[in-house]
Amino acid sequence: MFNPSREQTRRFFIEAWRKQREKSILSELEAMAAGHILHHPEYHALLCEGDAGLERDWLPEMGETNPFLHLALHLAISEQLSIDQPPGIKSAYDKLLARSQDPHAAQHAIMDCLAEVIWQAQRQHGELDKALYLQCLEDKCA
Repeated sequence: MFNPSREQTRRFFIEAWRKQREKSILSELEAMAAGHILHHPEYHALLCEGDAGLERDWLPEMGETNPFLHLALHLAISEQLSIDQPPGIKSAYDKLLARSQDPHAAQHAIMDCLAEVIWQAQRQHGELDKALYLQCLEDKCA
């Protein structure tokens, strides 16, 4: 199973953005990442800095959002949607999309749930709770 380090993940996004800006050939995953980056102009300067952001920490308790984590969550959600895993996520996305008419906003609604179940799993030193994830999505769709 592919399990990149924090630095590898960050370098991936920096490189995908560099290739996007230079109109270089992108892999399918890089193109997907660049598409998400395009929706986040607030991250463009950081990604253009190259190695400057590799060691920085963003602290939620200080009201900060980690741009690399945010983009990685977008990629994870895109993958989940492409294979409808966990089963039902695609249906929830379609409902959120119908409501918002904005694919990016629909992903952000899902991201709230995904971040919550990741946080719970870390807190409990356990696995992601798919039932909790799907319940959160169902609540968002209600």
